Amino acid sequence: MAKAKFFLDTRRKAQGTPCVLKVAIGHFNKTAYISLETRILPEQWDGVHSKVINHPEERLLNIYIAGVMQQVERTIFLLADSGKLLAMTANEIKLEVERRITPEKVAEMEAADKRKKLFEVQFLKFADSKKPSTRNVYMQTYNRLQAYLGNKLKKLAFEDITKEWLTAFENFLAETAPSKNARNIHLRNIRAVFNEAIDNEITSFYPFRRFKIRSVATVKRNLKVEELRTLFDFPAEEHARKYIDIFKLQFMLIGINTVDLCNLKEVEDGRITFYRAKTNRLYSIKVEPEAMEIINRYRGENQLLYMLDRCPDHNEFTRKINEALKKVGPVKRVGLGGKKIYSPLFPKISTYWARHSWATIAASLDIPKDTIAHALGHGNNTVTDIYIEFDQSKVDAANRMVLDWVLYGKKTRRRV
Repeated sequence: MAKAKFFLDTRRKAQGTPCVLKVAIGHFNKTAYISLETRILPEQWDGVHSKVINHPEERLLNIYIAGVMQQVERTIFLLADSGKLLAMTANEIKLEVERRITPEKVAEMEAADKRKKLFEVQFLKFADSKKPSTRNVYMQTYNRLQAYLGNKLKKLAFEDITKEWLTAFENFLAETAPSKNARNIHLRNIRAVFNEAIDNEITSFYPFRRFKIRSVATVKRNLKVEELRTLFDFPAEEHARKYIDIFKLQFMLIGINTVDLCNLKEVEDGRITFYRAKTNRLYSIKVEPEAMEIINRYRGENQLLYMLDRCPDHNEFTRKINEALKKVGPVKRVGLGGKKIYSPLFPKISTYWARHSWATIAASLDIPKDTIAHALGHGNNTVTDIYIEFDQSKVDAANRMVLDWVLYGKKTRRRV
């Protein structure tokens, strides 16, 4: 049988400070506490007789706490009489008591708890926990949800997002996003919020057991060896030459992302070492002599390379280099000093092609997939990865093999 008694909480209180009077409900060796609107000094409490003493309003306070205890004991009796008490925890009994003695407070708490479990609240909380670039991707999904649901989004519960709901949402996305893989980004973001909510015991509902996110194979974004040689050696206009060289440097640094290239500070002991912006994982690449020659040609004032000396951020440089690369090719002028007409060699190229090209050529040279994965920074960060340090010399050897083949047409054999 559950039991209740008063408890003056004197813990962590400085001397002379009023303490909160609580009701302690004990049940099956567990205790739950209900804080009352009563604060008194330790010398104003008679613990033996459970009474307030030597207080200016002791009569009113004793009437109040007697009424509270009556409500508590009555609630316990009714729960026992109905047969529910044995199956309840101390906290569940506490909640039933609070519904009777502080209904407004309980209603407020339950409303807050219900709001906490709404999908929108958890989605925004999850998005805010991410770094800015990732948060922006989640907010794009949030904007599509708003477009789909309008004001209904604020009341959307996890349990409302069924397989049928996801199918309908994907059909809505298809109206403005014909690419299946583009739509999948939004669906994966929703799934990530579900996984986080399940981990935090916000919900146990999970529609993705039945709704599968299937990707469509994308067109390969890479240049063949002959195409790379053509690009690297193309007699481009002077202003375009630097962009070709930077793309070439990215390739020689195993497809390094533009943001990481822009933020490099120095070459130390023949290597560049940095935390990759996308994954925040430590990454190290050996700088081969051919790459060092380009670095020396385009050194910057504050960073290793010049890009952020001339552009406010890496995004602006990425825009410029991609525009320039897409124009590389034979140029004709219409009239004397007239408009230039470009015949691009690779009209869809971007800096990301350096990464894909390196990986594709490495695979064609029979470099093991595990070595390629580590070269690209694709370690799974598993327990095994943590305890076993990958032999970086294998990555160095793999990169040298790729460069020898692309730059000199030599296929060398090295330990990879």
